[in-house]
Amino acid sequence: MSMAKKPVKYSLVDAFTESVFKGNPAAVCFLEEKRDKKWLQGVAAEFNLSVTCYLTRITESHGTTSYPRFDLRWFTPVSEINLCGHATLAAAHTIFSSGLVDTDVVEFVAISGILTAKKIPAINITSASDLQKGEAQDGFYVELNFPADPVVEFNFDETSQISGALNGASIIDIKRTQDGGDLVVIPISALLGFYYCYSHTSLYFLSCWLEPSIGLLP
Repeated sequence: MSMAKKPVKYSLVDAFTESVFKGNPAAVCFLEEKRDKKWLQGVAAEFNLSVTCYLTRITESHGTTSYPRFDLRWFTPVSEINLCGHATLAAAHTIFSSGLVDTDVVEFVAISGILTAKKIPAINITSASDLQKGEAQDGFYVELNFPADPVVEFNFDETSQISGALNGASIIDIKRTQDGGDLVVIPISALLGFYYCYSHTSLYFLSCWLEPSIGLLP
């Protein structure tokens, strides 16, 4: 006779926003026991969000650092994927805000490597005099350390085809990852979620990764 499975705790988190029903949503599920891939995929399809992630606490000693570690996997409604930024951000936020850890750093063990999330106190700049000291709030930010793939130059004569696939966006530059697996395209297109904001010292941008074959759609 098989034992009943334990209930799964989950949260729905809107990343990249301070308001509900905005930003980029992800489902964060905490697993206390092993689940097979078919079950994980089925739950992700049921949530039907761009990405559902699964966290499992790693209790055994890993010897390299003293930070808490969680196994982390990401699923779109149709496929498991190797990496997802907004769902990792949602997972880290849920861990820090729920009191599961008593540190400001956690590590995720994922198919793409060891990913680190750090809790950063929120700073509220209320006036010019506060610019240097800041004022701490109850909220916090999450800083993620992700692996970086080196890129190389890519000479592509059919830029118009890429522009057409991106709703006619003007292409600034195209690079290819060193292993040849992905193209890095820098367009200007509000329709795709690419926005550029210049300040005196920095360039801020939001990026959008689309891959219809694994369910990542605009």
